[in-house]
Amino acid sequence: MLTPGMTHSYIQANTNGRLHPAQEPSISPLNRGFLYGDAIYEVWRTYHGVVFAWEEHWERLQASARALALALPLAPAEFLGEMRRTVTAFDAQGGGPGELYVRMQITRGGGPIGLDPGLADRPDYVLLVQTNKDFPPEKLHAGLRLSVARELRRNDRRTLDPAWKTGNYLNNLLCLHEARTRGADEVVMANLAEEITEAAVSNIYFVRDGRVLTPALASGLLAGVTRRILIERVAPAAGVTVREARLKTSDLATMEECFLTSTTKDVTPVAAIDEQRFRVGPASVALRLKAAFADYARTYAAAHSELRVR
Repeated sequence: MLTPGMTHSYIQANTNGRLHPAQEPSISPLNRGFLYGDAIYEVWRTYHGVVFAWEEHWERLQASARALALALPLAPAEFLGEMRRTVTAFDAQGGGPGELYVRMQITRGGGPIGLDPGLADRPDYVLLVQTNKDFPPEKLHAGLRLSVARELRRNDRRTLDPAWKTGNYLNNLLCLHEARTRGADEVVMANLAEEITEAAVSNIYFVRDGRVLTPALASGLLAGVTRRILIERVAPAAGVTVREARLKTSDLATMEECFLTSTTKDVTPVAAIDEQRFRVGPASVALRLKAAFADYARTYAAAHSELRVR
């Protein structure tokens, strides 16, 4: 069992069906995910104890697997069963109350050293469960501070498409590191044409003249599940129009609001990008959409008892 001080930091792992603490080593040093980033992953979270947007995330996992010609080791029903086993083990260790973060990492497997994918033996998976960590209320009230990456650009979709959720996150990591050196919470990444793409782990949106604008997928960014749900279901229900557009960093001065979306934190207001300030607060479009998203998640949970894991 955990010590009292560890209650909310414990991470439960499941490696190829074997349950263990995440701090315990579980894969070979010859694993291709470790050696080459030859891996894909997907993240789910719960709302009201129910796995949210299960099908949408599974579809994206399948798309990433097809892009890498990587076989999935589990069928959907099998994965749900392993997820429940892992959550049960997490709770048995006193994992703590609240909503859950669930990450599925799949690698091509191990084998002899060498880039040839044909050297891999069989796919491996690691499932991780921990408490989902949201921003504290004061951070949501004040809004995040972002900074535009200047040293690096988002990798081009014609080389390694950001739409694939792979085990190679160096582009995002290094851009975020640069923004953090300037005291920012998150980064804004532009492509080689200086078009805004996304943040390191979130999709980005702007409000101008009451309309929400978000970078077009053609600019090279992850097709976020929360982004899709917001555009197709949440925003229309809230009476908000969302339009995709090719946005440049030079357009920031024309925007009134900015916010981010992600699986783990849904809608998060942004107060500033470098020196450009944005409106935040109760009257903002961002918080209106956050409330509408909470309503949608509540309705989803009530309609999908088959996805309850707690």
